Amino acid sequence: MKLLKISHLGIADKTLAEAMERLERIFGIQAEHTEEVADQKVRTAFYPIGQSTLEYLESTDPEGPIGKFLEKRGPGIHHIAFEVDDVDAAVKELLAKGVRMIDKEPRKGAHGNRIAFIHPAETGGVLIEVCQPTHH
Repeated sequence: MKLLKISHLGIADKTLAEAMERLERIFGIQAEHTEEVADQKVRTAFYPIGQSTLEYLESTDPEGPIGKFLEKRGPGIHHIAFEVDDVDAAVKELLAKGVRMIDKEPRKGAHGNRIAFIHPAETGGVLIEVCQPTHH
């Protein structure tokens, strides 16, 4: 598996409106892209910063992953995503190593990226996503 870069940091917030206002006020930046990912029960806003991106996440369902995260931990960093050259091969390699995966098969994420999450019990409590863009 080849890690290419830190793709993005996923940050859970109560509302995108509050997060977007805060980022504009503090840093003078605006979201490049917003998107709802129905499968994940989230709305997202993307802020490119250099080679990486901040992905702000708002839950659309209290029972969804971000809703549960906010209920348990409150707003803050939810996950770190590593861009890989081949997400299918990365998932197979991780499973072959006995790494506990949330996703045993890559699935569709925001921007049409193919993503898979490693269980945080494997990584010292940090939720890590491996992702492969469908565009370059």
